[in-house]
Amino acid sequence: MADAKLEQTLKELGILPDEYKQIVTILGREPNYTELSIYSVMWSEHASYKNSIKWIKKLPRTGKHLLAEAGEENAGLVDVGDGLACVFKIESHNHPCAVEPYQGAATGVGGINRDIFTMGARPVAQLNSLHFGNLDNARTRWLLEGVVRGIGDYGNSFGVAVAGGEVVFDPSYETNPLVNAMSVGLVRHDRVISAIAKGAGNPVFIVGSATGKDGIHGSTFASANITEDSAKDIPSIQVGDPFAEKLLLEATLELAQTDTLIGMQDMGAAGIICSTSEMSAKGECGMKINLDLVPKRQEGMLAHEILLSESQERMLVVVKKGREAEVKAIFDKWDVPCVQIGEVVDTPNLEFTYEGKLVASVPAESLVLGGGAPQYEREYKEPAYYKEYQKFDISQVAEPEDVIDVAKRIIGLPNIASKRWVYEQYDRMVGDYNLSINIPSDAGIVAIRNSQKCLAVSVDCNPRYVKADPYIGAMIAVAEAARNVVCSGGTPLAITNCLNFGNPYNPEVYWQFVRSIEGIATACKRLETPVTGGNVSFYNQSTIGERDEAVSPTPVIGMLGILDDISRRTSLAFAKKGHMIYLLGNSYNDISSSEYLVSICGINESGAPRFDIEEEVRLQRLIERLIKERLIESAHDVSTGGLFTTLVECAMPNELGFDITSDAEVRLDAFLFGESQSRVVVSVSQECEERFVDFMIESEVPMCLLGHVTRSEIRVDDISYGFIPDYKHTYDTALETRLTKMK
Repeated sequence: MADAKLEQTLKELGILPDEYKQIVTILGREPNYTELSIYSVMWSEHASYKNSIKWIKKLPRTGKHLLAEAGEENAGLVDVGDGLACVFKIESHNHPCAVEPYQGAATGVGGINRDIFTMGARPVAQLNSLHFGNLDNARTRWLLEGVVRGIGDYGNSFGVAVAGGEVVFDPSYETNPLVNAMSVGLVRHDRVISAIAKGAGNPVFIVGSATGKDGIHGSTFASANITEDSAKDIPSIQVGDPFAEKLLLEATLELAQTDTLIGMQDMGAAGIICSTSEMSAKGECGMKINLDLVPKRQEGMLAHEILLSESQERMLVVVKKGREAEVKAIFDKWDVPCVQIGEVVDTPNLEFTYEGKLVASVPAESLVLGGGAPQYEREYKEPAYYKEYQKFDISQVAEPEDVIDVAKRIIGLPNIASKRWVYEQYDRMVGDYNLSINIPSDAGIVAIRNSQKCLAVSVDCNPRYVKADPYIGAMIAVAEAARNVVCSGGTPLAITNCLNFGNPYNPEVYWQFVRSIEGIATACKRLETPVTGGNVSFYNQSTIGERDEAVSPTPVIGMLGILDDISRRTSLAFAKKGHMIYLLGNSYNDISSSEYLVSICGINESGAPRFDIEEEVRLQRLIERLIKERLIESAHDVSTGGLFTTLVECAMPNELGFDITSDAEVRLDAFLFGESQSRVVVSVSQECEERFVDFMIESEVPMCLLGHVTRSEIRVDDISYGFIPDYKHTYDTALETRLTKMK
């Protein structure tokens, strides 16, 4: 290949010159185009984590409930007792959604569910974390509507309920939305399937849909900035078929009941080449694959197109030699195509033939994370804005003249108002696993069949906090996700994460990433919630003309917890007029990075809200004990929107009100709308109040009596703020009203 042509090819494939030299050294010769394409996708950031793996390894990855360390399997594997394990994971589909939101979101849902049932687990719940730009922008509305419809259409047809999630609006996501999908499944310990290939002569099958040209170089596409020309990359977006996936699910789970399997892996990012290389590297073997045998839905496909295609609803399955007929019979029963395309070999290479020729021969180990894939440490430096943000002082902000008007406006802000318009497009009842529909709680509660136990699941990240201080903001994301589980009656067990950042070659972006990793690590260690795995999504950065704009750093945390006794499930809702309302944790003169400061006061530059990890640990341990002793009727953490929003959310489900007294030592706006952390609102019945107070006196957590639950009026310091039905109407309809008015 001539130097100029080679240089152009490497640029198109995203291969650095030094990486090319490394490939030549590995192969002992110059690679052909198919082999270059293989290294392009497998060494892309999306597949290899080459710019992040050194830092990811610093996260705590072991714990008493973990059955596999991070990276050992397709998804996290956590013991939930009684011989059952929970398989869970969160991944991004950001770039595809930026150019084709409907299919991008749909295939994101399909892919994350395949990661779960590939391990032999039945998916029982989905969650998602969605971040979009300003709703006043027509493109934002197009992205929002497409993504929500894609998630709903695929998930509803596939048959797994959405048990929770979050939707965040911020200008930084204007052209680069974040679509993070999480799936949770259950499997018996003895039915877990590993993503491994071993045993020379064992046959290799491709099962599921035929292979087309969709998704080729999707991993490379996801490892570059979004530009004005990204719409031309729509061929890189896969097309999903949820009905085919449902059949694949049932066939796979039936196969898992047999002893015919060696290993199995989803064909997600990078398709056949990813599955063959990762399974082979794990089993320290190779494969011989005949690409002529791969079922194709398009004529004239080239070898690299077959290898790199990200066509959906496909799996690679390695089975025991001699058991082929049994495997085929199961897939035939479910009308799922199943074709043997090769076999395992005891040499380290993957050899691919096509049309009678050897088109690629590469060592499997050289392609994968933890093997020969490159690992880099990037330069990082503190952004100039950081110290400026820390200079913010609440005294710079005048107190509002009309606090009642602010209270009414806060409830209707897009980041606070109900996301009913979103979740009503999701089937939240299918499968009868979701227990959160009629009893609202901070975390999603998911049934475990034939058991008094339940799963408690949550996703969380406030990117405004993380931008203001990545270390503190990332700790808060972990802490709030755990707090949601605890307030619902559960015990946090472990996390998965989806780390969304801009271009890693930007030192200021990389500083945000590094500090976020350090924050997650600190919080996970103190809260005893190890990391089971997840996803790094870099290049969430738009290049418009000469400007590069990164999204706000967004390390989304997916938290898994266990609720040992369903009878201790705790709602966020006030239950009865006359119950006493207490605030656990201290209030401060703190409005930093609050929705109030940004959306009402118009100030975007401030530090993160006050947070102390030791206070958080004490608070969560206390809430667990209060629920175990049945001393509280409800629990709801104070988060976005502050105490006033928390109280309104507690009051709305049963259309009750509240009468509270503010803290004379704290500014009223900070008391009502500040977002300082490690605070929980609880309600207590008159019968339990004496025991509750005695219990609290012995604890190390501050508390104050706020007031009591009323029939429907809101009163603060003996002043009426209106009635809950009016706030509820605003809260329930604000997002839909805004979307409708903009059309």
